[in-house]
Amino acid sequence: MGYRDQKTALRALTAIAVDQGGYFTTRQAREAGYAYPHVSYHLSVGNFERAGRGLYRIPTVPLTEHDDLVRLWLWSRGRDDQPQAAISHQTALALHELAEFIPTRMHLTVPPSFRRTPPEGCVLHKSPLTPTDTQEASCLRLTTPRRTLEDVAADPSVPTSQFEYAVETARRRGMIRSSDAKALMARRDSMNATIRSDTGGS
Repeated sequence: MGYRDQKTALRALTAIAVDQGGYFTTRQAREAGYAYPHVSYHLSVGNFERAGRGLYRIPTVPLTEHDDLVRLWLWSRGRDDQPQAAISHQTALALHELAEFIPTRMHLTVPPSFRRTPPEGCVLHKSPLTPTDTQEASCLRLTTPRRTLEDVAADPSVPTSQFEYAVETARRRGMIRSSDAKALMARRDSMNATIRSDTGGS
């Protein structure tokens, strides 16, 4: 696309960035009307900020509450420039307000074919996700409450007491059905039984 007049290009790019916490990619800038020399110029004068490889930010757009997650989600872009990941596991549990703890690391679920090395503080889980497994919220894509609880049910690093609290809270809020809660608890019990068997516990 040819370079548009400055106001038109900035308006188009800002519309994209606002939906992504202020961030935009090289491809998105080009589609809005900015060739790379123009992006480079705006970086030099402070109109844009570099936020990562092929990722930039418009500093006048307010930061979102979960800026670190938005940036990490955009880091997972594939060759089509679309994010491949979904926020998941303990991190999604906290975003759904189903956790009594603050996760110390950020968890993403990515396709099995994903090959990038995660940045420090990020845990990748490779698993296919169907459209019904995820939802959009606050500039992010994250696993649904039910899929999140299914993932956490099989995660021994989350104490059973915390898992039970999350399941009951989700059920009470209507985020999952009672039958879902029973199935989730059965899955957790099965994992705990396997762990006891493997460790020789009673």
